[in-house]
Amino acid sequence: MEDFDDFKNLQVAKLPRHLKQFIVAQNYDHYTPVDHAVWRFVMRQNYSYLKDVAYYPYIPGLKAAGLSLERIPNLQEMNDALGKIGWGAVTVDGFIPPAAFMEFQAYKVLVIAADIRQLEHIEYTPAPDIIHESAGHAPIIADPDYHQYLSYFGSIGAKAIFSSKDFDLYEAIRELSILKEMPNSKPADIRKAEKKVDFCQQSLGDPSEMALLSRLHWWTVEYGLIGSLKNHKIYGAGLLSSIGESASCMSQEVQKLWYNLDTVNYSYDITKPQPQLFVTPTFQNLITVLEQFADTMAFRQGGYSGILKAIECKNTCTAVFSSGLQVTGTFTDFGMDSNNQLTYLKTTGPSALAYQNKEINNHGKNYHHDGFSSPIGKLKDTDVALEDFSMIERKKHSIEIGEKCNLIFKSGIEVSGEIKGIFTENNKIIIISFKNCTVIDQNGLIYFKPEWGDYDMAVGEKIISVYCGSADKELFEENILKSKTSTLPPKYDEVTIRYQNLFRKVRYCREAQTNLEELPEIYNILKLNYRQDWLCSLEILEILHKEELFQEIAQKIKIDLEIKATNESELTRLIINGLSILNNPLMQL
Repeated sequence: MEDFDDFKNLQVAKLPRHLKQFIVAQNYDHYTPVDHAVWRFVMRQNYSYLKDVAYYPYIPGLKAAGLSLERIPNLQEMNDALGKIGWGAVTVDGFIPPAAFMEFQAYKVLVIAADIRQLEHIEYTPAPDIIHESAGHAPIIADPDYHQYLSYFGSIGAKAIFSSKDFDLYEAIRELSILKEMPNSKPADIRKAEKKVDFCQQSLGDPSEMALLSRLHWWTVEYGLIGSLKNHKIYGAGLLSSIGESASCMSQEVQKLWYNLDTVNYSYDITKPQPQLFVTPTFQNLITVLEQFADTMAFRQGGYSGILKAIECKNTCTAVFSSGLQVTGTFTDFGMDSNNQLTYLKTTGPSALAYQNKEINNHGKNYHHDGFSSPIGKLKDTDVALEDFSMIERKKHSIEIGEKCNLIFKSGIEVSGEIKGIFTENNKIIIISFKNCTVIDQNGLIYFKPEWGDYDMAVGEKIISVYCGSADKELFEENILKSKTSTLPPKYDEVTIRYQNLFRKVRYCREAQTNLEELPEIYNILKLNYRQDWLCSLEILEILHKEELFQEIAQKIKIDLEIKATNESELTRLIINGLSILNNPLMQL
C-alpha cells in the first residue's frame, strides 16, 4: 500500500503488508450531520447509564482513547491518544475475516469499522460500526490487565484453524450486515440473506477451533461482565455500545454464569439479545481460560488431529516438523500408522518451506507450485531421529552430497536417489534434496518418480504444530482470505440532504451559541416536511431548555415528542431516555 498512513503510531507502522490490504481510509468528511447526531445521542445515553455500571471510569476511558461525546472520532486523534498506551487503530470495511481480526489484535491495533449505523438502527446494529468499535473497545484499552489479554488473545486466535464452512458463514453474515445498513435495501433481499445465514449456521457441523475461540471472544471482549454473579460491571464492547442491551443485560431475566472453559460450549447469535452472560472475577482469569483452551489447539497439539483440521480448512495452513521445518500449503492427504503416528503428509497447489517464519531460499510457492509431500518419522532400525543424525550416522546411511542413498522409514516408505543437497539449521537436518528419486511405500504405491524432477524431502520425526495461515506471511499475502463484497456508500436524495442540513444548523447553533432565533423555524420545517423526525427535534429542545429560550415552543416540542413516544413503540424508549437527559447535564469532553 503506497498510500498507507500509519498516523505516526508505532503499532500501526509495524503492521505487515498482508494486513494492510484490509485497511481503508476513514474519509472523515463523508460523515453527515445526522451521523454526528447519532454518535452524540448514543454516547450521551451511554454515559448517562454506563457511568454507574461500566467496569472502568467511562469518561477517563474515553479521554484515554481520544474520544468525545460530541462527535465521531477522528482516527488521527485516536492514534495520538492510543499511542501513549502502546496501541493503535485503523479503519476497515465492515466485517473482516476472524483470522485477520485476531492478528490485528496481536499487533495491538484496534480494527474499527469506518461506517456508522443508520438513524433507524440507532439502538443496535448487527453490522460493525464506529460506535461499537471505538466507543465499545477503545476506552478499556487503558487497563493494563485487559489490554494484555486482548493482545494475547489475538496471538492465539491468529493460529486458530477454521473450517471451510466458517468462511461461508462469515461471508453470509457480512452480506447480511451490509444489506441491513443500506438505506434502500429490499426486504426480500434481507430475508434471503437471513435465510442464508441460518443455513450456514445449521450446516457448520462440529465447531472448528476458530468457531470455538470466537465464542470465548464473544463472551468476553464483546459481552463480558466482571465481578461476582450478584454484583458485576460491564466490560464487553457489544454491551457498552448498545443503548438497549447495556441496560437490559443487567436484569435478572438474563442469566449470569461464571466464565470458565465450559463457556466454549455456548454458541451465540449476533442478531438477537443474549439469553445468558458470563462473569469473570478478574481479567487474569480470562488469560487462564484462554491458556486452557489453547492447550487443546492444533498449534500446540500437532499430530494427525492437527493435519485433519488443516485438511478440513481447505485453505493455507502450516505444519511444523520436530526439526523446526515449516511446510505451508493446502493440506490434502496424510498417512498414519497403527499407533496413530503420522507417516506422510501432502499439500496441493502452491506450497513453501520455511524456518523460523522465514521462507527458505528457492523453496517458495513458485518452486513448489504443484504441492509438496514428504514422509515423516524415524528410519528403520534406528532409534535416533533423522534430524539429529551425527556425521557418523549420516555417513553410515550414505547421507552425503553426491552419494546414492536408500532411506527406509519405519512406516515402510522408501526414498531412493542421489543426494544433491542437505539443509541444516541449528545443528538439525531439515531438508534433504534428491535427484533421480523414487518414493514408494511397502504396498508398491508410488509417491514420486524420477521424471517428475528433483525431490525435496522434509526431515522430522513428528509434526509438533499445525496452524492456520502461512509461516512467512509476507510471501503468501495473496492467500489471505478477503471478502469480494464491499459496503456501499449511501446515496442521498435532495429531501434527505435538506434534512441533514437542518442537523448542521442545529449543531452550529449549539456550538457557536449564535443564531438561536432560527431554532423555532427549523422545528417548523421538521414538523412540515419530516414527520418521522425525533432526533433533530430533541436536539432543538435541548438547546432551548438549556438556554431558557422560547419556552412555549420548547413545551410544544416536548409534548409532540411525548405523543410520538406513545404512538410509535419503536421510538418510545429512545425518546423517553432522550428527554430524561435534559435535566441531567453531562460532563463534556
